[in-house]
Amino acid sequence: MEDRIYRLIRQAEKSRERSEFRDSLGLFKKALLISKRHNIVDGILSCTIAIADIYRMTGNFDRALKNYEDALEASEAIGNRLTAADCMVGIGMSLRAMGMWKDAIRFISAARKIYKRDDDKKGIAFSLWAEAGALRIAGDITSAIKKFEESRDIFLGVKDKSGEAYSLCGLGGVHRIAGRFRESLSYYKQANDIFKKLKDRFGIAYSHCGIGNAFRMTGNYNDALRHFKKAVELYKGIGDVVSYSYTLWSLANVYKMNGNLEHVRAYIDTALRNFKKTKDPRGIIYCNLTLGELMFMQGRYDLAEKKLMSAFQGADMHGFKLERCHSEMLLTHIGTQKIKGRGQNCYKKIGVRLNFTGIPFNMP
Repeated sequence: MEDRIYRLIRQAEKSRERSEFRDSLGLFKKALLISKRHNIVDGILSCTIAIADIYRMTGNFDRALKNYEDALEASEAIGNRLTAADCMVGIGMSLRAMGMWKDAIRFISAARKIYKRDDDKKGIAFSLWAEAGALRIAGDITSAIKKFEESRDIFLGVKDKSGEAYSLCGLGGVHRIAGRFRESLSYYKQANDIFKKLKDRFGIAYSHCGIGNAFRMTGNYNDALRHFKKAVELYKGIGDVVSYSYTLWSLANVYKMNGNLEHVRAYIDTALRNFKKTKDPRGIIYCNLTLGELMFMQGRYDLAEKKLMSAFQGADMHGFKLERCHSEMLLTHIGTQKIKGRGQNCYKKIGVRLNFTGIPFNMP
């Protein structure tokens, strides 16, 4: 019976490596059912964590959390510290995606203490990468860059090409937010080369989206569209709703800058619907920011202010410093009296070099 379980797990892992998440999920669930029926603890743990990972990567964060929590409880019960640490990082990444970055950092930091105690270098690097992503969401850009660099250096040291590439994508993202667009493009291109060699479909999509955003920020909209369309096709095939929706937001912003406002609304409406479904507060905030700009450009000033105020309140509530700055700048620009903006200093305080020049705003 164990042979059958581990044969199913191997098949599921191969499907996951090819980013065939639907097939992989079905196989892991089948293996989990048999493992539970015969009380095979290793099989139960392996499958539960893998199922949680797939739910997280496809945007089902509630289910991801439930599975990680179940696996954490089981790991602690049998004294498996490293598996417990893996579950903590998974919980942290799920919470991060739901906007709860403070709780995310707490779980990820606790996991890193375990990895350090066991001198698990890959675990340490992975936890640094996960925490850097949470810091990016919080708007602590300087710290995020530092953590991503630490993560990349460790992955390089242990010759983990996949980890290196994901760290490069992280560096690409934070450098774009910081206003360093050429550096962002370089990091994403390096990652894309590695992912292609590894045949990592998810990584290829992720880096294409990043390359597209770097081109978008330098005003190269044709190349931006080319890379976004590659990312969209891959994400649709993979079934990653969240990443797909962020790419739609990026596409909408190319069309916003080009003045093609009909395309903007179509892409944003789809992205917003998905972000609400997956309970992604940052995604909702970004859609409201772009909708606010769109309304303003169409002369619908009251609606513009309403959307931008919604984005401001969401960013303020979740402690998203960067998105709060975007909201403040846009609200100040449209002349609202409801908030007192802090001008360009808002960006400088969080280590971001952006020059807001009005609407349409090429938001990073």
